[in-house]
Amino acid sequence: MNVSYRWLSDYIDLSGIEASELAERITRGGIEVDSVESLDKGVSKVVVGYVTSKEKHPDADKLNVCKVDAGLGEELQIVCGAKNVDAGQKVPVALVGAQLPGGLQIKRAKLRGVESQGMICSAKELGLNDKLLPKEQQEGILVLPESVETGVPIEEVLGIRDEVLELDLTPNRSDCLSMLGVAYEVGALTGRPVKLPDTTVASAALKAADHISVTIGSPAHCSMYTARYIKGVKVGPSPQWMQNRLMAAGIRPINNIVDITNYVMLEYGQPLHAFDADKIDGGRIDVRLAREGETLITLDSQERKLEPHMLLITDGAKPVGLAGVMGGANSEVTEQTVNILLESAKFDGATIRRTSRQLGLRSEASIRFEKGVDAARVIPALDRASALIARYADGLVADGIVEVSGEIQTHTDVEVSYSKLNRYLGTELSTLELRTIFERLGFENEFDGKDSFKVRVPSRRGDITRDVDLIEEAARLFGYDSIPTTPIEGPTTPGALTRPQQIRRELRRRLADAGLNEVITYSFTHPQRTGLFMHLSGETKPVRLSMPMSEDRSVLRTGLVPNLLEIAAYNRNRKNEDAAIFEIGSVFLTDEETLTRLPEEKQRLAGLLTGSRTTALWNRKAEPVDFFDAKGVLEMLFAVLGMENRISYEAAALEQLHPGRTAAVMLQTERGSERIGYVGQLHPELQRAEDLGDTYVFELDLEQVYEHADSSIAYQALPRYPAIQRDIAVVLDSGIEAGSLLALIRDTAGELLESVRVFDVYTGERLGAGKKSVAVSLVYRHAERTLTDEEVTELHAKVVSQLEQSFQAELRK
Repeated sequence: MNVSYRWLSDYIDLSGIEASELAERITRGGIEVDSVESLDKGVSKVVVGYVTSKEKHPDADKLNVCKVDAGLGEELQIVCGAKNVDAGQKVPVALVGAQLPGGLQIKRAKLRGVESQGMICSAKELGLNDKLLPKEQQEGILVLPESVETGVPIEEVLGIRDEVLELDLTPNRSDCLSMLGVAYEVGALTGRPVKLPDTTVASAALKAADHISVTIGSPAHCSMYTARYIKGVKVGPSPQWMQNRLMAAGIRPINNIVDITNYVMLEYGQPLHAFDADKIDGGRIDVRLAREGETLITLDSQERKLEPHMLLITDGAKPVGLAGVMGGANSEVTEQTVNILLESAKFDGATIRRTSRQLGLRSEASIRFEKGVDAARVIPALDRASALIARYADGLVADGIVEVSGEIQTHTDVEVSYSKLNRYLGTELSTLELRTIFERLGFENEFDGKDSFKVRVPSRRGDITRDVDLIEEAARLFGYDSIPTTPIEGPTTPGALTRPQQIRRELRRRLADAGLNEVITYSFTHPQRTGLFMHLSGETKPVRLSMPMSEDRSVLRTGLVPNLLEIAAYNRNRKNEDAAIFEIGSVFLTDEETLTRLPEEKQRLAGLLTGSRTTALWNRKAEPVDFFDAKGVLEMLFAVLGMENRISYEAAALEQLHPGRTAAVMLQTERGSERIGYVGQLHPELQRAEDLGDTYVFELDLEQVYEHADSSIAYQALPRYPAIQRDIAVVLDSGIEAGSLLALIRDTAGELLESVRVFDVYTGERLGAGKKSVAVSLVYRHAERTLTDEEVTELHAKVVSQLEQSFQAELRK
């Protein structure tokens, strides 16, 4: 919000307060002032001149010799090259000795042999933002209104003896999107009263209700609509002082009618719109939502395709404006306009925001409607604009306002505890001091004599709804710098990671140490990919997004592996065939076709390995990854998490995975054995469909990991007695899992068995069909004495015997 210091002084006495000091006070009061810019860029000895004659330069086709009356008693001869200079114009004239922005000094000179006693200036040469001028004045000299007096300093005419404060407003302070709102804020900070503009309207004998009628077809989107009828207007330029103020605020002047509506919008914060009343069929206004397929050509000459959620102003037959955003070209005020229908309304902010963003039409009006306008200012703003149109456009204002509105809230009652306020701020403000603060804010208040203030907050401050809002206002007005410093007392709690956060951080570190790269993928995916790798999700339905970015990202994911496949394929297509990646993220599960509750969000860990484990060098071949690389990653993680004794792997036949190279990850809990994940190779058909080589994936349910991970570390002394190692190789059916074999050995050998591991598996014709040889190494040790050979031989024989009985294993010799 750009605030003119001179304009602001119309509403509040700023004597004794410089613009820089005012900016400091406003900033200390909680609204940051980004800058204070002077409109005077260094202009002196520039006055209003009247061009009495213009003749062609005798020796230059593009130059003119002008006679100019600058109020000095004699005419000046000035050579000017502007195309638009002409006799009978009022123009800014820089006299000899004048100073212009950029350090330019005007001297007496001869141009092609003709003496020039000054310079006729353009807006840019005076330091004005010429982009805010009408297009015909952006090139050439600045032509002033005929009403300005000759010889008057240009600083007074153009209002450049002014400073503009740029306010950086937070979303809650939309009340300061108006000059009156800023005036109330300054009044509260300085304790000075606010002077409101004159809104007296001299009405004519004709009745507004005889010329216009209003209906609201969508009260939920328009709670108040008011209109006045103004007859016999003369459309032309607005007064120079009004143009100056509009340009200081960053708005381009257009004509007196449009400028007045913009001026009052800046003054009151209430957007207005003027329709050519003769272009409104029957003078009827109907506020309704758009119908399917409707279009409207807006004032920028663009045809807008409307949607049913957009609010329209219509004449009962056709749309004539996008409510709160932009008017329609079919009802535009032009130079031929004679009669005006002036609108002032309160539209729903969310509706205006959605419309303006969807159409890419963000205007000063839509910004104010989005943040919410004050219903109490709708009619005063309408009256103010009507009075200005009557004065500066010779309009005849019809008697009465045509109004349709619901119940209008003009204030909010808020109660605040006196003791709570002082306790929150750490102050000892008296009740008199608090009452003074509330009165400076313009809030009626009453103290119950005990501990409660009842405060009536006017609707212009829609951001104040709770007692803490009033406490903040008291702090602002008392002064943040005046609030005493008090030590913070009470117990302190050191920050720490939650258990799930600690586990996820450890998983990331360990996986990165193992050579895997972390990836982060979209939580959205294609509907067809939600059916892949559902082994942990069960019967779940896809959760569809209401406004997806594309069809490829239109549902929430139900697993992590499909996204990892996309990344692997993306890399392979770019000749990066070796990938070792993982992701920790959420999946979203529901059993509902149409959601009535939020989907269940579960944390998962997934990984993918493809390509080579090691790259080929001159002295070695590349080694491709295999199933045991993926399984080894999981074993490493479970060892770190203290879960290795609870985990087992069972052969499994799962969809989209290789039928012979897939295992379910089983967790032993108090409830029994539960599947918490899977590891395996992609099915060959899926590998071909995804354009991948041999690829291995795993996925774990982290909820179970959070519950059963054990971070405690068990220490044991180094062994004092020697161990005895025995190796055996047994031939058994190929369908028997090595894990079952090792489990039986542990149960049979008991406490004397320190460790057991498989060190070789062999299959071949010599063993026969359906047979394999498994070689196992067993280490025996007693913690408190040396084992004898006889003890170990007897225990080892028992192990071999149990294998023969349970698995029909044969000792291989």
